[in-house]
Amino acid sequence: MTNKNMPVQGRNQVIIFLGPPGAGKGTQAERLASEFQLTKISTGDILRDHVARQSPLGQQIAPILKSGQLVPDDILIALIRDRLANMDNIRVIFDGFPRTLAQAGALDLLLEELGAPIVAVPLLEVPDQLLIDRIVERGRQAVQRGETPRPDDNEETARERQIVYHRETQPLIDYYAARGHLKPVDGEGSMDDVYGRIRQTLG
Repeated sequence: MTNKNMPVQGRNQVIIFLGPPGAGKGTQAERLASEFQLTKISTGDILRDHVARQSPLGQQIAPILKSGQLVPDDILIALIRDRLANMDNIRVIFDGFPRTLAQAGALDLLLEELGAPIVAVPLLEVPDQLLIDRIVERGRQAVQRGETPRPDDNEETARERQIVYHRETQPLIDYYAARGHLKPVDGEGSMDDVYGRIRQTLG
């Protein structure tokens, strides 16, 4: 029997990953998306693509991303609406969205309109200092490989992003817990260990 929380192929279903910057949401979301034929939607990836292409939007948001602040809700919601409206079956994992109660409310309205229910909201929990260490190390490894590190992969920006996360995004935990969607997951340990815990929360 399939657990009611598990993604079922052919149905409109949405998973939302919550957790602070550096918690590994992107990596785990990609793995889950591959296993269950879901589309991973990362607003961070979309925004960084615009910055790399130096599109008008990219030029507008580049200084915002560099400072560690959040991109305005209206820009993100417009991006999400455009992406979902062009999908035949809305089977997605959101990575990095929503980050505020206003975004969550707008997303709820959009998903209701499109007939795509939220299946679960895994919350990756990792201590702040470990997260900062991970982010700084990610930037250091990029430099060692001869690559340009992400503009936010430094300690100063990482600490600012933690402050922003706790101030703006933490209320989402209560929001989704009240709706019965929240699934806390211990985010420490190996990638395989963490993924196993995520799978357990989904059944």
